[in-house]
Amino acid sequence: MSKDYYKILGVEKNASGDDIKRAYKKLAKQYHPDINKDANASEKFKEINEAASVIGNPEKRQHYDKFGTADNAGFDQGFGFDPGNFSGNFDFDDVFENLFSGFGFNTGRGRKSAHQRGRDLGYETEISLEEVFSGVTKKVEFDKFDACEKCGGKGAKKGSGLIKCEHCDGQGIVRQARRTPFGVFATTSTCSHCQGTGEMIKEVCNECGGKGRIKVSKTVSIKIPAGIEDGNKLRVQGEGEAGERGGNSGDLYVTVYVKEHDVFARDGCDLSLDAQINFVQAALGAEIEVPTIEGKADSCRHPARDCFANAQ
Repeated sequence: MSKDYYKILGVEKNASGDDIKRAYKKLAKQYHPDINKDANASEKFKEINEAASVIGNPEKRQHYDKFGTADNAGFDQGFGFDPGNFSGNFDFDDVFENLFSGFGFNTGRGRKSAHQRGRDLGYETEISLEEVFSGVTKKVEFDKFDACEKCGGKGAKKGSGLIKCEHCDGQGIVRQARRTPFGVFATTSTCSHCQGTGEMIKEVCNECGGKGRIKVSKTVSIKIPAGIEDGNKLRVQGEGEAGERGGNSGDLYVTVYVKEHDVFARDGCDLSLDAQINFVQAALGAEIEVPTIEGKADSCRHPARDCFANAQ
């Protein structure tokens, strides 16, 4: 046996197809030339590709186990994976997808929904302590993308609909395969004509250009409940940006800040204030008027005698 492919991949001779896949993916991540810059990485990557291309294919593996070689088995062994020659459970696309997903590559597998949800929006507003006490309704104004009224958010002229993208045959992705010294590598990318949706608008709406939404200025009334804390956020469902081509709208998040008060300091549900008294009032006790958050005055008696008793 010229090469021990099982040893190269670090698997037993009775390893299942899933075991071989896992071993290959682990080693391929470790020795891929774009990731591992060691001088021997390319040769090692070439070797594990060769091993997996043989024992990862049921027919090649059977011949290899019987004769100790993959030569003259009626296969184009080469190096790397040939998607056209693979069968059984060893799926080249699955290996490629999982191998490169961990390194920030977008394999583009699967069709993207045409009805993308709109973005959430954020807004900040200030209220007074008096408004915290009673609750208040505030109007907020902001710019956002809203559904196009002319096409109802669909992006297509009335009477026109969607057709299958002819550039990707409705898949939303474009696949390409190329043979390199290290094997056959397949790449996938998002179709630039349909942006990955697999569908195209037959006749676009003149108002929104096929996006299904336009920029508008919006005014929304926000009901702020009494007792709200500084920095709390209120969610207004559906008042974010509209989604493309009729997709759901995002939400609006309003952060509420409470202005500092000239008189009162807040501690949760309690209010406190500083009141000045003179020495005679401190010594004999006195009734003083204090403001409240409602603007009314109450009487408060300073218990001087009790203070002095406690001091003794």
